[in-house]
Amino acid sequence: MTAAKVAAAGKNGSRTAAPSGAAPARTAPTKAAARDKAGSRGAAPASTPPFGDNGSSRLADLLPDAVLRLDAAARIVDANRMATQLTGYPADDLLGAGCAELLDPHTPDGEPLLADGFHRSVRLSAVTGLPEQAVTILRADGAEVGVYVTGSYQRGADGVVEGATLAMREMGHRAHQVPTGIEIVSTVSHELRSPLTSVKGYTGLLLNRWDRLGDGQKREMLEQVNHDADRVKRLIDELLDISRLETGRLHLRRQMVDLARLIATVVTKVAMEYPLLDAAVRVAPEVPEVYADPDKLTQVLTNLVENACKYASPTGMQLSVDIGAGEVSVSVSDQGEGIPEAELPKVFDKFSRRELGRPTGSGLGLWISRGLVEAHGGRLTASSVGGAGTTFRFTLPMYAFDELHHP
Repeated sequence: MTAAKVAAAGKNGSRTAAPSGAAPARTAPTKAAARDKAGSRGAAPASTPPFGDNGSSRLADLLPDAVLRLDAAARIVDANRMATQLTGYPADDLLGAGCAELLDPHTPDGEPLLADGFHRSVRLSAVTGLPEQAVTILRADGAEVGVYVTGSYQRGADGVVEGATLAMREMGHRAHQVPTGIEIVSTVSHELRSPLTSVKGYTGLLLNRWDRLGDGQKREMLEQVNHDADRVKRLIDELLDISRLETGRLHLRRQMVDLARLIATVVTKVAMEYPLLDAAVRVAPEVPEVYADPDKLTQVLTNLVENACKYASPTGMQLSVDIGAGEVSVSVSDQGEGIPEAELPKVFDKFSRRELGRPTGSGLGLWISRGLVEAHGGRLTASSVGGAGTTFRFTLPMYAFDELHHP
C-alpha cells in the first residue's frame, strides 16, 4: 500500500478496482456502518470534554494539523476544522463514528493501525502517547492520503485509558523537512566507505603477502577486519531499526532482565574499543529485574556510553540505576563540557552529530535509542550543565510483565 493519494472512481466514492490477484480496494464506509461497528466496542465514557471547553475550540480550529478526540471505545467525539478538510467528512459525520471504521488507518505495509482498539502498549500505565508514524487514511471520497500521526492517551486516576487525542498532518506538507532518499544514501555511503575501504585493503594485503607476514601481523589485520565488519553490521541494523520504528513494526523479545549484569556486560564491551574507559556503576538496593528486550537495552546503553566516550571523556563516567514511582531509571553521566541549552533538543534528531570530540557514526543512534525506549513504555531524556557534563537518562516500567500479561 502506498502513502500517495489514489484517485476516486465513480460517484459512489469507491476507488478503481484492484487488478487480478491484488488486495481488494478499500472503500469509504458509510457513517451508519462506522457508528454500528464502533458501538460494539462498548459504551462511551460519561463525559469527554470537547475542544470547545473554556474557549479552546477557536484555538483548535487555528491549528495547522487535523486533531481528533477519541473516547475509550476509539469513537470520534470531537474534531477541529482541519480534520474535516483532511478527511473530507463534515463534522457531523465524524462525530460518533469509530475512527478505525471510518478512516481505516493503515501503516505503509498494509497493517491496520486500530484494528482492535488502541495499540496493545496502552496496557502499560507508563505509556502516555503514540509515537509519530506514517499511516494511510481513507477520505470520504474513497481516496487514500498519507499522513503523519501522533497522539496522547488520557488516563483516569486508576491508569485506565479513557480516550486519546490524535494529531495528523498530510505528508506533502512535511516532505521538505524529512531527510530525502538522496540525503540518507549520501550519509550511509559516507559511513560505509571507511570500514569497507579498510576491509578491502587488509584482505588484499593478506592475500598477496600471506607467506611474508608474521602471525602477529595476520592476527592484527584480521581483528581490524572483524571490527570494521561490526561497524557495517551496526549501520545496517540502525537503518532496519529506523524502518521498523517509523512503520510501527518493531518487535520486542521481552524477558526478565538483570540491569546490573547488563550494564557490566556493556561496560566491558565498550572498554575493548576505549581502553581508557573508567566508569563507576551504582545500582540502588533492591532494584528488580525489568521485563524488556535485552538486545535492545544493550543497544541503547552501548550507544549512550560510546557517545560519552566520543563527545566527552571515557574517564569519570558514572552509570546509575534508581527506582522511582512505578519505574526503574538508568542514567549515564559524563564530565565533559556539556551541551549548550539551545542544542540539547536537537541531539535526538536524525543525523545529528556535534562537532566536538571525535564524532563518527551515522548520527542515528540517539534517535533510534529514544524510539527503542519509548517502545518499552519508557522515556529517554538529556540534561546538561555547561562545564559540568551531560546526563542521559531513560526509564522503564517496573511492572511491565504484570500490565502486559494481566491487564
